[in-house]
Amino acid sequence: MKLLVAVLVCTFTISVGSISLAKPKPLDESSNTLIWGGCGITKKAFMTELAKAFEVKTGIKIKMQGGGATKGIRSVSNGTINIGGACRSSMESHRNERYVNQIPVAWDAIVFIVNKKNPVKNITLEQVKAIYNGKITNWKQLGGPSKRIELYARKSAISGVGFTLRELVFHDLDKEFYPGTHMVKSSGPAEKAVVKNTWAMTATGISSAKRRDVKMLAVSGQEPTYDNIKEGKYILYRPIYLVTKLRERNPLVIKFIEYASSEEGMEIIRSAGTIPYTDALHLLGKQFRQYEAAAAADYE
Repeated sequence: MKLLVAVLVCTFTISVGSISLAKPKPLDESSNTLIWGGCGITKKAFMTELAKAFEVKTGIKIKMQGGGATKGIRSVSNGTINIGGACRSSMESHRNERYVNQIPVAWDAIVFIVNKKNPVKNITLEQVKAIYNGKITNWKQLGGPSKRIELYARKSAISGVGFTLRELVFHDLDKEFYPGTHMVKSSGPAEKAVVKNTWAMTATGISSAKRRDVKMLAVSGQEPTYDNIKEGKYILYRPIYLVTKLRERNPLVIKFIEYASSEEGMEIIRSAGTIPYTDALHLLGKQFRQYEAAAAADYE
């Protein structure tokens, strides 16, 4: 199992694996426009607001693409975008994630969302495991009505949400979820299903969930509030990264990274309702203990 290692300023990751046969289209380094791509949760957490403010301040435009955390990392690696957004670390088993620099700029959290009509308010990690293992299948088992749990789960084990859920809850990146769930390609369709379906449930990032008309469950009695995440009381937190080339030389990219890390940039992140990375560095110690627990689970 591959464990995340968070550091105070940057995370450098070299990975090995398969390379796409398609030759990537090179970027125009002379352009006054940067291309950002990656996970939608990062975009919703702060990137949209940060890119707009950066353009107003500098005149440098940032074109936004989606595609998920994996695309954000690999597209930087193969040179088809300037900056990536990722809510997971790059993986050493994939060659097309090699030579990237991951700069932690904010904190997000995995949350479990349900329809607002659902009376259930709290869930434990053991109950989460039982749901994804197919041992709990009815809301009655969680104190709700006798209705089937319509669980929406990510197909990919290396999506930002899927990766973090498997790592922090199951301590197993190879974990297969109960086949009776609805398997979806991205968080968007899962979130929309919860809005429409009274008995649906899914895991997603709080930066995305708070923009939906849904209820976020407390985990073991701790609600995923800004302060609870910042203080580490809500335990399913994770860093959000900006991704660049390992030895980035584009002055516009460097300028944006510096802006994102500046006090002005951090205030924009706060205003978007997201916790800047350096505002909660004390979470690192707790994170290391989480990863130690995950490592211990590998040898059981």
